[in-house]
Amino acid sequence: MSTSTARVRQHRTYLMCRPDHFTVSYSINPWMEPATPTDTAKAVRQWQTLYDAYVAAGHEVHLIDPVPGLPDMVYTANGGFTIDGVAYGPRFRFPERAGEEQPFLDWFAAHGFETVVPTQTNEGEGDFLLVGDAILAGTGFRSTGDSHREVAEVFGREVVSLTLVDPRFYHLDTALAVLDPVEGPGGVERATIAYLPGAFDARSQGILAERFPDAIRVADADGDAFGLNAASDGLDVFVSPRAHGFAAQLHERGYHPVPLDLSELLLGGGGIKCCTLELRIGRQNP
Repeated sequence: MSTSTARVRQHRTYLMCRPDHFTVSYSINPWMEPATPTDTAKAVRQWQTLYDAYVAAGHEVHLIDPVPGLPDMVYTANGGFTIDGVAYGPRFRFPERAGEEQPFLDWFAAHGFETVVPTQTNEGEGDFLLVGDAILAGTGFRSTGDSHREVAEVFGREVVSLTLVDPRFYHLDTALAVLDPVEGPGGVERATIAYLPGAFDARSQGILAERFPDAIRVADADGDAFGLNAASDGLDVFVSPRAHGFAAQLHERGYHPVPLDLSELLLGGGGIKCCTLELRIGRQNP
């Protein structure tokens, strides 16, 4: 039986980075194979379709300049985490990405954010997702548990720690998508998320089942297609075209799936959400 609900598109502000220097020259996740050729021009074309789709939906998109020698900078979700005009910067696990830290911190500072330099290893919105007045926080492969404590201190929010166990889903945003965050106090109980159960340990699966009983549980095939690395504005869900089952689930719930192919960027282990950092400038608690 359909559980379709009338959905409302909510304005979003995003930070993106053109993949002008995209290539796969090292391997820091199971998706990256340096021996497989990459096509930078194709990556740029696919990225442009995502950018254009956001603009067409009425969203505001800011750009950070790509830096030569930093091919993963296109994955801006890892470049920080913002709430209420405060930007918590990244501290990458792998040295190959450490050069991205200062450009993101500089961008935040130049654009009026109160910028916090982290002391703990974290990879931004790749592992931190805002739901209601709580932060879902991933660990297991990249961001550390100590960063969960630090982000709680920075933002004064409840942090719900979730442990990832499948190396293919090394960031939280590859295994869980926030479809409707319902921002503000009490919102976490009314928010809608989707997740891949097998990407989490048993404790985390229990937490998600208890806190989000109406969540969309996505099949393994759709998770394997990077379907959960999706961006939602509350109505439109920008999603991998290969996640057919997930798209049907979204449609049943009243969302509008917008399929976009970022297959070239997936060679670096990133998809739609990885290329999208949400900028939350105003107050999130009404």
